[in-house]
Amino acid sequence: MIMSTVYAVTRHVLSLPALLLRRDVSKEAELLVLRHQNAVLRRQVPRVRYEPADRVWLAALSHLIPRRRWEKIFSITPATLLAWHRTLVAKKWDYSDRRRPGRPPTAPAVKTLILRMAAENPRWGHRRIHGELTRLGHKISASTVWNILDKAGIDPAPRRSGPTWKQFLTAQAEHILTVDFVHVDTINLTRLYALIMLEHGSRRAHLLGVTANPTGPWTAQAARNFLMDTDTDMTKLKFLIRDRGGQFTETLDAVFADAGLRVLKSPPQAPKANAHCERLIGTLRRELLDRMLILNEHHLRRTLRRYLEHYNTARPHRSIGQLSPAQAETGPPTPIDLATHRVHRTAILGGLINDYQIAS
Repeated sequence: MIMSTVYAVTRHVLSLPALLLRRDVSKEAELLVLRHQNAVLRRQVPRVRYEPADRVWLAALSHLIPRRRWEKIFSITPATLLAWHRTLVAKKWDYSDRRRPGRPPTAPAVKTLILRMAAENPRWGHRRIHGELTRLGHKISASTVWNILDKAGIDPAPRRSGPTWKQFLTAQAEHILTVDFVHVDTINLTRLYALIMLEHGSRRAHLLGVTANPTGPWTAQAARNFLMDTDTDMTKLKFLIRDRGGQFTETLDAVFADAGLRVLKSPPQAPKANAHCERLIGTLRRELLDRMLILNEHHLRRTLRRYLEHYNTARPHRSIGQLSPAQAETGPPTPIDLATHRVHRTAILGGLINDYQIAS
């Protein structure tokens, strides 16, 4: 009953100005309703969460309302409104999303080319590589080249150790000889040693000698005998690769040095450093020594000589285009139609290996 009376009195009080002033009270009434709803929400909700769009809208409307009335109208403090406004101003003048700080990144293809030049030219420093890129028409700073090499773990100055062992063998293949021993156990378990030499460029193999006691003097004498009897043009050869076995002495190095060869010792326990000779020894075992019994030293010498004759004249090698070493020196054969020719087979070492030739 009391609330009804209060409501009636309030209604009449509020309607009195409208009757006196004759204004449009509809909007004023709407504002009063919204303000009252705002006050009710403040009492019920401890914290109101505003979306970014809400903050923009309220911050923009705050300029149309006197600041002294903000506390009565807005459900937030004036300091919050001002903070929202500062954020809007900062975002307006923020160009961080339009540009990236610092220099533009170097293209991956350019980085790859820089590392490739450093690998292919060990004597080039970052200044030399920078000059090469400039000559090619690519604009890049020398410091960028320096950073790329440094991050890749490459010395940007021309103080690198030089070409790798593989690069050296590839570049100097035509000028390299290599020697090594292959051991064979006879039928009565006597161990024999054969000294094998290989020319890297032509893949031509030579037997220097067979013995049961491979001492330093024997090895040096076997090298002298080979150099006196060989038909190989030693003037084209510059290097000899050998391991650090006790059979290879300074006397042996002196013999080859007199022939104009520089002796290179492979690193300890590094068979890959003499990989070509190791591969030849593996071929000897797979195709010959593991498939027959050796009786004595004379038998091993005769067997190896016959096999190496086949190896140098008839066996194809992938490294020289599937030609034999003899064909690589004289040129590939003339192409023929095998359907119109007869192929003759020759048994070598009792049929252990077969050699095929075009029948005349």
